Amino acid sequence: MAWFEGLRVAGRRLRQGWRPVLEATVAATVAWLLATRLLGHPQPFFAPAAALIVLGQARGQRIRRAVEVVLGVAAGVLVADLVVQALGPGSTWTVCAVILLTVLLAVAFGATGVTLVQAAVSALYLVVVAPADASLVPFRFVDALIGGTVALAVSLLVDARHPLAPLVAEVRRTFDELAGLLGEIADALDERDEAAAVAALTRARGMDARVDGLRDGVLAAGEALRLNVRRRRHIGRLRSVDESVRQIDYVVRNVRVLARAGVTLSRLRTPTPPELGDALRCLVEAVREAGGALAADLDGQEDVADQHALRADDAALAAVRTAGQLFGSTQTLPLAMIIGQVRATAIDLLRGVHPDDAAVLARVDEALGLPAV
Repeated sequence: MAWFEGLRVAGRRLRQGWRPVLEATVAATVAWLLATRLLGHPQPFFAPAAALIVLGQARGQRIRRAVEVVLGVAAGVLVADLVVQALGPGSTWTVCAVILLTVLLAVAFGATGVTLVQAAVSALYLVVVAPADASLVPFRFVDALIGGTVALAVSLLVDARHPLAPLVAEVRRTFDELAGLLGEIADALDERDEAAAVAALTRARGMDARVDGLRDGVLAAGEALRLNVRRRRHIGRLRSVDESVRQIDYVVRNVRVLARAGVTLSRLRTPTPPELGDALRCLVEAVREAGGALAADLDGQEDVADQHALRADDAALAAVRTAGQLFGSTQTLPLAMIIGQVRATAIDLLRGVHPDDAAVLARVDEALGLPAV
């Protein structure tokens, strides 16, 4: 039944998203309690509001957003205070002047959308909602500061024990999905299944989202480590991963081109050489081992990471050697393109695992049987 399926989907979403809901509720409530009970603010609207705005941002952007919210409130309060003193509260001209001057001030200082909107909302609140005696003006900045600070504290508590765990999980998911994609391409070519090859190409076109997820994960992990003083020593691990993400982006692009050539090859009448599927499956193994190396490196398991990296080397070079057997005058253009992408993928994959290894290109070309440059 449709309603039952809807409930099942809603339940799955709640299981996946309950943590951010709890995080936002706790942060907003604590911000409200601090402003009302501890500081005695009569209407601390911006304390829970600032907490919700900061937590509503993606991890990795929360420190910046907290600063922007506080600065936006401060700018809005300043403008509103000056305009109300000059024109009086509540009039149309006051509202117009407050919006115009606040937005102009925010734009002049290069504010982002969040800061600009927060400044305008803060100013409008004081003009339209706050009591006419303006006794609440000094509290707005403090309320925003409380909300932003509480939001960052809650983020810190959530990530305190394992700040790198979400990034490790994202690395594993990305490499597993990329390996699965290469396996699908290999199966489609072995079976000369055009529909499966097209499906693999469609999936390859969606892999950019995984790379974006990795970049966001690096930013979030960096933010969590900067907030956690005791774990800042781990920031060095992120630098190597940050370099690797660039190479992973290249790998994803290579695989997308490979998948496109695979669609063309699956449409030809000539049989696909079995060595091609073998080469792609070696590449599958290389991708899985490279993902294991990066994940282990993030976990601080250097010996395990080195073992994965060695196996990634062996598998990637085996893929190139196997693909190199297909060189010849009778090869088709799509086949030549796939061989080229196997080489490019192996190079970028190994550069991601060994960012300081200048000999990667030479080793890959030697495996392919090309003369050294």
